[in-house]
Amino acid sequence: MMVGTTLVEIRAHIETLADENGGYLVRCGRTGDRPVPVSELKFDDRTTAQSAARAAEQYRATLRRYDPQVPRYDLIVCQDTEIPNATPESRACPCQLPSSEEQIRTLSEPIINGRTPKAERRRLVEFCHNSAAAVFETLSDCGYDSVESAVMDAYFEHAETVSDPDDLCLCLLESMAMELDERLPPAEQAEVLANAADRLSPAEATHQPVSTTLSILEDRGLLGGYTLSPWSVELDEGIRSTVVRLSEYALSPRNGRLPVLPIVLELHQQQPDWHPSSVRVAAIDEGWRLDLVLARETDPDGLASAPIESAL
Repeated sequence: MMVGTTLVEIRAHIETLADENGGYLVRCGRTGDRPVPVSELKFDDRTTAQSAARAAEQYRATLRRYDPQVPRYDLIVCQDTEIPNATPESRACPCQLPSSEEQIRTLSEPIINGRTPKAERRRLVEFCHNSAAAVFETLSDCGYDSVESAVMDAYFEHAETVSDPDDLCLCLLESMAMELDERLPPAEQAEVLANAADRLSPAEATHQPVSTTLSILEDRGLLGGYTLSPWSVELDEGIRSTVVRLSEYALSPRNGRLPVLPIVLELHQQQPDWHPSSVRVAAIDEGWRLDLVLARETDPDGLASAPIESAL
């Protein structure tokens, strides 16, 4: 049964089914992954969880309209073995495949080319798709149809030349960053990224938002390593800044700019008291130097894609 036509509507429906104290969850029967939009959700009973699994299939099919390479999962319902009332039997074998009738309605199509990515590649691909989905939802909800279409046109151009399906997820973020930069003024870019971050799974506020953000990106495979300089704080101006050095950053420069959208999006998700205001980039021997500015009241610049300047 269709529960909505947009990503926003489908996600909202799934969230109405969720119960934070529920004893059931949805995961892939092949890989064990819990993909968006059910990655952090639990459900009160098996029937409700099966309804959520069907809606999640619809969500990912809708997302696949934007990106045909979105990973496919065989979604099944499992009893959460970490809850206090879980039985020994469920701990030993918590997952059950749906009945044959339900399989027709809930199981994904086979993964593209029968190819199952390694765990580290799955983390990278899923992170990229989660980020892209949140931005797409925001663009759709806010009426930025022309930007949304431009991103997909650019993405499909890359799809004709990039042989590795996993690499297409990086092209998607690169295209998205460049189109946002070219088609939206800085203030609207900042608003889109802040709203998109709210659509992702919430993170607890941290006193170290930049290092937390970079550690997450390193774990997801977006960068190989990083260093941070001590903070410089200008209280009268209401800004603080730091110099970040990145190695093995996965996104590539385009037209003299470096896509920094995933960095800023993840930073917003860490709920900093000081919000991303501007990013400046310079190429260095080991990778990239980012001059990152946070501010109480932002005058945003370079948040989706930052200009590459000459290194001093």
